[in-house]
Order: sequence, then structure tokens, then C-alpha cells
Amino acid sequence: MLTERERHTIEAEIAQYPDRRAASIDSLVRLQESRGWLPDEALDDLAPVLGMSVHELEALATFYNRLHRRPVGRHLVTFCDSATCWILGCDDLRAALEKQLGVESGETTKDGRFTLLPAQCLGACDHAPVLAVDDELHLDLDPDRLASLLENYD
Repeated sequence: MLTERERHTIEAEIAQYPDRRAASIDSLVRLQESRGWLPDEALDDLAPVLGMSVHELEALATFYNRLHRRPVGRHLVTFCDSATCWILGCDDLRAALEKQLGVESGETTKDGRFTLLPAQCLGACDHAPVLAVDDELHLDLDPDRLASLLENYD
């Protein structure tokens, strides 16, 4: 069941569009902000409000890499594995991240601090390889620079 606050936030999103369904992605984002991720119950709760099926919402929630269908850590570490970053060493960067965090790509650290995820492109090919921690982009990286990079995040 949507909380009163969630319902109010989602109705505010819906009000910005001529069709309720057009607010689906924004509503999923708001619901994720509230719950931390998008469990099945969240989709069940949202579908009737938007006039959509749970399957339609599931398709959206699994398509967009910023929507999470399982719990994630407090910080998302997203490394770019596009062609440019791959050519310039993202595999070494990924291996160093996995070693430093003690997890593989797609996993969350035991303390719940970080989730490591790949991304097709972070839009900074001229500074590859790159990664983002939450919404903060880090450019021109190499494995040696990673050691101190994640220390700044609680």
C-alpha cells in the first residue's frame, strides 16, 4: 500500500502530464526514492494508480539501469564498460574495484555501503575510463587512483 506521502508525491508527478501513464518513470523514481528500491509490492501498489499493468511497470523498471529491482547499497558505484572505456582499461578498473570492495559486479558490500554496477555509457568518453559514485562522475581513472576515491563516501 502506498503511504500518504508516496501517493501525494506520485499524484504531483501525474499532474504534470496529460495522461497518467506518462508519469510512470517519474513515479517509479519517486517510489524508489521512498523505499530504496522497487520490490514487487511497489509495482503492485503503483500499477492501479497509473492505470497500468504490473507487467508494464516491470518492463520499465528492468529496462532503466537507474531503477533497482533488488536492494542496493547506500552508494552506487557505476563503472562504464562501453567500447571507449573498455579500450582504455575499464576491465582493469573493474577488477580493482571488485578487489577493493570485496564484491563482484552486481553485488553489494556486506556492510551495505556500496553496490557495484556496470553501465553502457556514462557520457564522458573523452575522459575514459570513468565511473560514477551516486551522481558524481570521476574521470580519467586508473586502478591506483581508486584506493582513495571511495574513502570519501560514508
